[in-house]
Amino acid sequence: MLQWLRARAHTRPHPRPPPPHPDGPRPRPGEPRRGRAAQGAGARAGSARRLRRRPPVPANTLLSAQVLLCLQPDSPRTGLTRRSSAAHHTMGTPARRKAPLLLLAAVALFFSPAWSLARTPPDTFGPVFEDQPLSLLFPEESTEEKVTLACRARASPPATYRWKMNGTEMKLEPGSRHQLVGGNLVIMNPTKAQDAGVYQCLASNPVGTVISREAILRFGFLQEFSKEERDPVKTYEGWGVMLPCNPPAHYPGNLYIARTNASDLGNYSCLATSHMDFSTKSVFSKFAQLNLAAEDTRLYAPSIKARFPAETYALVGQQVTLECFAFGNPVPRIKWRKVDGSLSPQWATAEPTLQIPSVSFEDEGTYECEAENSKGRDTVQGRIIVQAQPEWLKVISDTEADIGSNLRWGCAAAGKPRPTVRWLRNGESLASQNRVEVLAGDLRFSKLSLEDSGMYQCVAENKHGTIYASAELAVQALPPDFRLNPVRRLIPAARGGEIFILCQPRAAPKATVLWSKGTEILVNGSRYSSPFPSALRNSCSPLILLGAKAPACARGAPVGWPDLLCPCYRVTVTPDGTLIIRNISRSDEGKYTCFAENFMGKANSTGVLSVRDATKITLAPSSADINLGDNLTLQCHASHDPTMDLTFTWTLDDFPINLDKPGGHYRRASAKETVGDLTILNAQLRHGGKYACVAQTVVDSATKEATVLVRGPPGPPGGVVVRGIGDTTVQLSWSRGFDNHSPIAKYTLQARTAPAGKWKQVRTNPANIEGNAETAQVLGLTPWMDYEFRVLASNILGSGEPSGPSSKIRTKEAAPSVAPSGLSGGGGVPGELIINWTPVPREYQNGDGFGYLLSFRRQGSSSWQAARVPGADALHFVYSNDSVRPYTPFEVKIRSYNRRGEGPESLTALVYSAEEEPRVAPAKVWAKGVSSSEMNVTWEPVQQDTNGVLLGYEIRYWKAGDKEAAADRVRTAGLDASARVTGLHPNTKYHVTVRAYNRAGTGPASPPANATTMKPPPQRPPGNISWIFSSSSLSLKWDPVVPLRNESAVTGYKMLYQNDLHPTPTLHLTSKNWIEIAVPEDIGHALVQIRTTGPGGDGVPAEVHIVRNGGTSMMVENLAVCPSAHPGSLLSCSVAVLLVLGYLEL
Repeated sequence: MLQWLRARAHTRPHPRPPPPHPDGPRPRPGEPRRGRAAQGAGARAGSARRLRRRPPVPANTLLSAQVLLCLQPDSPRTGLTRRSSAAHHTMGTPARRKAPLLLLAAVALFFSPAWSLARTPPDTFGPVFEDQPLSLLFPEESTEEKVTLACRARASPPATYRWKMNGTEMKLEPGSRHQLVGGNLVIMNPTKAQDAGVYQCLASNPVGTVISREAILRFGFLQEFSKEERDPVKTYEGWGVMLPCNPPAHYPGNLYIARTNASDLGNYSCLATSHMDFSTKSVFSKFAQLNLAAEDTRLYAPSIKARFPAETYALVGQQVTLECFAFGNPVPRIKWRKVDGSLSPQWATAEPTLQIPSVSFEDEGTYECEAENSKGRDTVQGRIIVQAQPEWLKVISDTEADIGSNLRWGCAAAGKPRPTVRWLRNGESLASQNRVEVLAGDLRFSKLSLEDSGMYQCVAENKHGTIYASAELAVQALPPDFRLNPVRRLIPAARGGEIFILCQPRAAPKATVLWSKGTEILVNGSRYSSPFPSALRNSCSPLILLGAKAPACARGAPVGWPDLLCPCYRVTVTPDGTLIIRNISRSDEGKYTCFAENFMGKANSTGVLSVRDATKITLAPSSADINLGDNLTLQCHASHDPTMDLTFTWTLDDFPINLDKPGGHYRRASAKETVGDLTILNAQLRHGGKYACVAQTVVDSATKEATVLVRGPPGPPGGVVVRGIGDTTVQLSWSRGFDNHSPIAKYTLQARTAPAGKWKQVRTNPANIEGNAETAQVLGLTPWMDYEFRVLASNILGSGEPSGPSSKIRTKEAAPSVAPSGLSGGGGVPGELIINWTPVPREYQNGDGFGYLLSFRRQGSSSWQAARVPGADALHFVYSNDSVRPYTPFEVKIRSYNRRGEGPESLTALVYSAEEEPRVAPAKVWAKGVSSSEMNVTWEPVQQDTNGVLLGYEIRYWKAGDKEAAADRVRTAGLDASARVTGLHPNTKYHVTVRAYNRAGTGPASPPANATTMKPPPQRPPGNISWIFSSSSLSLKWDPVVPLRNESAVTGYKMLYQNDLHPTPTLHLTSKNWIEIAVPEDIGHALVQIRTTGPGGDGVPAEVHIVRNGGTSMMVENLAVCPSAHPGSLLSCSVAVLLVLGYLEL
């Protein structure tokens, strides 16, 4: 970082920002990491859950399995494989003649070592990074003795750690400079030659290995500035100048001054600062002296000296600064624009630097800086190219997969340049082989085996960074197990309904499933699975999955179900092992058992089916037609099995309605169990639709529907398109919105000026837009103005919501239509005519290339002179000519122009040329001291002359013996010929001169006059004040004050009196040392101040507080002198000490 320091006056530098870090922004310490993928510059989306394995069942554990084999001679295989070691026990069931049954047996299943190896201990999971190393910049001159690269992973069992440097595993031996502390790598006494490089941490446990992101250790330095003295920089006052920095081994930053003046003289030093991870270092350059020659007032066109690069590369989110500094006289105006797009208003600036705090891809493009003054313009262009580090779009997550199954993993990343993707397994590169196929972001496994388990990482990288996403793959091999998901023990079902009984044991690979009822096997096509009669087959209703709906085969079988389900069998076993029973009757009650088997073993689970009465709706809701804001009750009554609870739910267009929402529009109309009426309060348009009442028990449900139509104001029109753009008109078209069941009567068009103007109704053609119209012309727009438009529709029920705004358009340019206002002028130096006006606002400019045309002439002259002033922001013009006499009246007119032409001319205004100072000095100046701090000055007034308007007089006064240059000054605000000067020193002689002044300055001085101020008044206040209160008067007496030799004489006394009834004080004068004044009888308290007066002014007051209580009182002594109090303050200083000498009772 570079800064400029000035030895004398302060000058604001325009530093050039440092270039982007070549390795991109480094992650901040303490940056949160999310899941496994919080590695590198990105963060992993998706689940970060840890896999937990179930503990293995001991080998001596017996799994009981009731296996029912109902095999007739020549019947097909059941799908169950009998092991030769299985024991068979007869159940005592009598044999049938035609279809003898195999007996129900108990099979003992034992776990063998061959598959128990597929299990892992409980709570085992692979490493997950919680802290990863960060890139460091280590100062070569640092006093730090070590560098620590952090690494910590969560794992069970705990992880062990290794490190790689530049891709090679490090040997971390005891006593070496490289030490492993926990998972952290500590480098003692680091040096650039041995330790600079790329580091990665590897965390491992029995599950697998993960590798951290890369951390780069670099070494930095900052040299001193050259010790050579810097040559002085000399330029003409008024010219621009550049002071070069020439920093040591650093990106340069120079100081520019657009237009120098006397205040810029001084010595300048450049400060270079380097910020590193362990320290901050700053160095100063030698001072460079800036000298100014005589002012050069020549005008010259702008010249851009600080030009930003032709190409600037930046990463998304970084700050980008473009610098553009120009010399010129007058000082150039800076204007920025985006050549191939619009510049965001928040970045629009007239400063020499354009700063984009957080750059995005939308900011990419070519930018132009224009420097312009009255003598010309200069431009420079450069392109901002935005790139980005990799960022995850899709990541892998922890996965459990069955042995022998296929798996496809995928990850995807965005970035610029486009990132490449590679895969790691247990920290090592993974390529296509045998059953594993690697295709960029896709990783595919065929027939998973146990050795495929481990830690996998997807790595995305481009030149700006690398990100890692990690996940664990656990390949499972498990025998069927119903402990987590057994068949439900009691399965209620409704008579005439359907039931959907799941069989979902945990097994890997997937188990083969068989069902039995009692002692008979249920197979598609058996006597329990005969097809429905055709009448029933065509009316199959939705299945019930223990209370939930499932699709019926007559309406289309679920995806993956074979054709054997159609036509509908009353009893069906699906390929995934689900048992479906339709048109349920009492005869279906009984025990149902699911048997599951894979090569790892067997298991079964049993439930009991119980048949209940069906639920029916006895009073269904009726359709209704209402207006917005109406109330409506939809009826719904039902009957059900008395042994079960009945609940009502309502849906609107298949979405459940929340009846408990506070402040909602829906209420339950009755508390009776068999009544589910729904009340809609203050109906809104969104409440229209198809309502369904669902009466439901745990075994079945019944549904009835009704349609509610809500009429209201129209919805928003859509698709507002602007065509036929003129300077004051456009053609709008739109598409018809929803009429909300009431015909649209009319449309209203609104417009606003971008970016944040208020929406206002606009004039249209036709003036009244009927409800069947979809286009209209907008009138009365302002030329060259950005607009957005929207449309509102109305019907008999009111006006609806407006459409979305149209795309922003700009009307065509036109010549200006209004004249500039605020025409005035005056001032300047002799020989100048200054003309001022108010700049025309943007909304009245009507086009680009805006400027002003001035016409002026001496009053009484017949010919006009013209001047052209470019730029909409211009607000004055200076006409310089030695022939222009002081304070000459000129007639002035102004009009504006743009690329389309000239606008109307303003009314003529009278403007005077610059004035000159008065030429005549006041005469007969007389001065006299009137007190110790004041003097009166009088003079003979100066006659008005033609050089300007006389504004008043300036009095200069200085002590005898001082130089006139040290004189104090005071000006009169008008043309009075006398003034009182205050704030003087007592008993002091002053010299006084008087000058006339106008807007151009002061005229010649009068001959000096002399005056001496009076001696100061006595500093001792009156003492020993006594008083007497009578019924209607107050008498006071005090000791006379005798002035000292250096004090002025006492000619009398002033008494300021204030009582508690009248807060306004009254002043009394006396030449004696006593006074008597009349007071009202009801006065109870008074404040009195007494002070001396004389030629030197008023002395210090003595203050007493008097309370009417009869008798005579006296203030013996003033312990402290009170400052002069404000007359309106009754208790303005501390109360004087009073001593009551006596008391007389009246």
